[in-house]
Amino acid sequence: MAYRTDDMFSFAAFDPSKMNESFRDLAEKGVNQSREAYAKMKMTAEEATTAAQSTIQSAQAGTLEIGLQAMDAIRTNADMSLAHLEQLFSARSISEFMQLQTAFIRQQTEFTLEQARAMQDSTRKLAKNVVEPGRQAAEKAMASFKAA
Repeated sequence: MAYRTDDMFSFAAFDPSKMNESFRDLAEKGVNQSREAYAKMKMTAEEATTAAQSTIQSAQAGTLEIGLQAMDAIRTNADMSLAHLEQLFSARSISEFMQLQTAFIRQQTEFTLEQARAMQDSTRKLAKNVVEPGRQAAEKAMASFKAA
């Protein structure tokens, strides 16, 4: 039986022009997908930058507020202490001195607790304002990646 070697190695079904079209289509599809991915990453990066700027501004404003509260508390405490000293110097007896001292300690304790609550509220508000933009940006970024 005679074999024909010319049929065995012929590529009659192979058309190079169709292969070039397939590669071109594949390359165009890859470029389009890369552009879409780049656009999404760019948008996410811009949103993250905006969130970071908002976070920094919130942190600065909150820190300033807490600093002003602390300065006000120091000034009020100093004024209260000076007024108390004047009262103590005008005391006419040991019992009056003790009453003034006890009243001052009670007043100072109440005021200190009030100051602590105000500072705690401001700190809680600051923490929320600093964390919220980042949390929202992260959720949005994760949602966009899940959608892709």
